[in-house]
Amino acid sequence: MELIYCLNDLQVERLHQLYLSSWWAKDRSLEETRCCVAGSQICIGLTDATGYLIGFARVVTDYTFKALIFDVIVDESYQGQGYGQQIMEAICNHSDLERVKHFELYCLPEMASFYEPFGFTDKVGNISLMRRAK
Repeated sequence: MELIYCLNDLQVERLHQLYLSSWWAKDRSLEETRCCVAGSQICIGLTDATGYLIGFARVVTDYTFKALIFDVIVDESYQGQGYGQQIMEAICNHSDLERVKHFELYCLPEMASFYEPFGFTDKVGNISLMRRAK
């Protein structure tokens, strides 16, 4: 498996297929997928030997105070083999993110144990998640 930091058009299409297989991104269009990849400062993909995308995550950041990790996803047939951890380690150790004070992400409660070994906690004081939907 190989980590990549730039997705080609076929890999973006594959990412869209991965999104469609998830409950949280199944309504995204291919154009929205292209836009979110283009609008993210850091994208990390994981490919097999043929360049086929099997995992992905992206980061939106100011490179100083905050880095928001989004869309951590691994193809269902590759889950449980350490590929998600490999992607998270690549984010946490990315040289462009060395100065970032806080890494943040959203996850379901049952996924918290996956992120805890990387130093994530849900103990963030009295902060509330707020959202404005369109």
